[in-house]
Amino acid sequence: MTRQARLFQIASDKMDDAFGRMVGINTTDQRCLDLVDVHGGMTAGELAEAASLSPGAVTTVLDRLERMGFVTRTRDETDRRRVIVEMTDKARKLAGAVYGQIGAYAAEYIETLSDEEIAVINRFLEAAIEVNERRAREINSGEA
Repeated sequence: MTRQARLFQIASDKMDDAFGRMVGINTTDQRCLDLVDVHGGMTAGELAEAASLSPGAVTTVLDRLERMGFVTRTRDETDRRRVIVEMTDKARKLAGAVYGQIGAYAAEYIETLSDEEIAVINRFLEAAIEVNERRAREINSGEA
């Protein structure tokens, strides 16, 4: 199972690399854009924490992504001190055009799975996320 998980990660990385080259963004920028998308918007500080980057590095990433038209920074209506970073429709459409095809390919396989099998896969993915996040925190805090 570990081998398959590693091969899945490698295949995902290859796909992400291809997308990054296609649109002209690096791996860090892509990871940040992905985080902003899956969280439906977040502050730069939240993004720095989620991406394990310094606040300065995130500012540089956001400057690049904003220049390319992939993110916007908007003041929070309820707390004017907060600035929310969100993915633009331009970026969403571009990602959808590329990654949407993966969904179409995957649908062929997912349709063959039972609800129980899908539940097991979801539990595995949730555990894999937690395990990877935990180990990354340990390494980043010097507990390696």
